[in-house]
Amino acid sequence: MANLRDIKNRIESVRSTRQITRTMEMVATAKIKRAQAAIEAARPYALSMMEVLGNVARFVQGASHPLLEEHGKRERVAFVVITSDRGLCGGFNANILRLMEQAVAEERANGAEVDVIAIGKKATGYLRYRGVEPLASYTDVSDRPTFDDARDVALRLTRTYEAEELDAAYVIFNHFRSVADQKAELHQLLPIARRVLEDSEEGLDLTPEYVLEPDAESVLGHLLPTYVETLIYRALMESAASEHASRRTAMKAATDNASEMITTLTRSYNRARQAAITNEIAEIVGGAAALEDA
Repeated sequence: MANLRDIKNRIESVRSTRQITRTMEMVATAKIKRAQAAIEAARPYALSMMEVLGNVARFVQGASHPLLEEHGKRERVAFVVITSDRGLCGGFNANILRLMEQAVAEERANGAEVDVIAIGKKATGYLRYRGVEPLASYTDVSDRPTFDDARDVALRLTRTYEAEELDAAYVIFNHFRSVADQKAELHQLLPIARRVLEDSEEGLDLTPEYVLEPDAESVLGHLLPTYVETLIYRALMESAASEHASRRTAMKAATDNASEMITTLTRSYNRARQAAITNEIAEIVGGAAALEDA
């Protein structure tokens, strides 16, 4: 059995750990609220974007644009993988990387070459550990994403797709459903499905008072790349909220485990202390009895 000093040191160590995990839990809780507020603030922009897209699409019958066209061959596919820059967030990154491995394996089995755009240090580190150099790497983005970050990624994808150097693009991220529920998902970015235009036109109250300059086709050509940027930005914000929620859950579990460990160690300390006291009393009584016999 460990001596009293070892047990006491262990208790103090676990208490220090619990203080750290509790603080991280509180910080993650505050960041969740900020991330949720960012998602709510961006929602009107996304809805307005869909409304304008639907209105313009109505004026363009049989719209034609490079981002809408499916290529005849599927030779090169790109995945935008969004992970965190820091750990201590449970299975947040593991779920994303597992889904990425499955998607990449399927594309390679079909004979396609795969490029990965890694967002977050965890994705970059994982790929390089596996001997795969990402097409592009973005760090210090996952915690506070900006629209400029999304625009940079979207521009890289749309240019290569329009040049027919890329045949499809997907984004893999954690969808934020609630503080207790996040799910790794894969969404198609390119080509933009034509049903997007149809859904936009049918699902929104279209405003007929539009004057399109120079023409509807040109306006639609500018809107479609912006639509891709919006999808990536939404994925970045969803991922940020999911990361904070996962970290909060993980730190709460760590705090609870530390509390249970402290309780167990305290009981062990008390038993060891009581055994030591009993042993001392027995030695004193034994010594006194020996003196009386002498």
